[in-house]
Amino acid sequence: MRQGNHVTIKDMPDGIRPYERCLKEGPGCLNDAELLAVILRTGSVGEPSTALAARVLSMRGGLGGLSRLSAAELRQVRGIGKVKAVQIQCVSELSRRMAAAVREKGMDMRDPASVAEYYMEDMRHRHQEVLKLIMLDTKSRLLRDINISKGTVNASLVSPREIFLEALRQDAVFIILMHNHPSGDPAPSPEDIAVTKRVAQAGMLLGITLVDHIIIGDRSYISLKERGIL
Repeated sequence: MRQGNHVTIKDMPDGIRPYERCLKEGPGCLNDAELLAVILRTGSVGEPSTALAARVLSMRGGLGGLSRLSAAELRQVRGIGKVKAVQIQCVSELSRRMAAAVREKGMDMRDPASVAEYYMEDMRHRHQEVLKLIMLDTKSRLLRDINISKGTVNASLVSPREIFLEALRQDAVFIILMHNHPSGDPAPSPEDIAVTKRVAQAGMLLGITLVDHIIIGDRSYISLKERGIL
């Protein structure tokens, strides 16, 4: 049945309807566009939902780029309104959280590679620099993480006071700083190094150890601890 002039999944021949195929064979039988089509349910005028889903996926090079699309960008696609844009963003966020929950079980907060892998998908897609504070207990277990600032990570803008007030609130013994480079290159800037040293010195006075500052690039990272800077 059609909703207005929009082509729904029910308009497709029985053999190619992704919803019915999923029920019969499981979601693993569907390709990326078909999976997204099941979520969207309807296409645009004269276009099935699978074709609309394929157009959305092509915007950023496939499934991996879906989470980088803002609601405004999605709504520029013919056939994507406010509701569909929200659906896509929620599916992307749910997928990110599910992946993070799986990774967390095997995460070793003492290992920079493990920490970087855990936060990679969240941090590498951001268009702005975000400074994240990761707080740990006496056994280096994760207590909480929060975003401290957005924009350029600058020594004159990052407040050690704000960082350590939050760490004290959480009874943290160790902290890790993490931020992303939207350029994709995780190489530390002079400002990154200045921020690290400033926070480390403040932590020594308060008895809260900065164990690392990790910079996230595009599928890459640099640990200032591993570089010997910290």
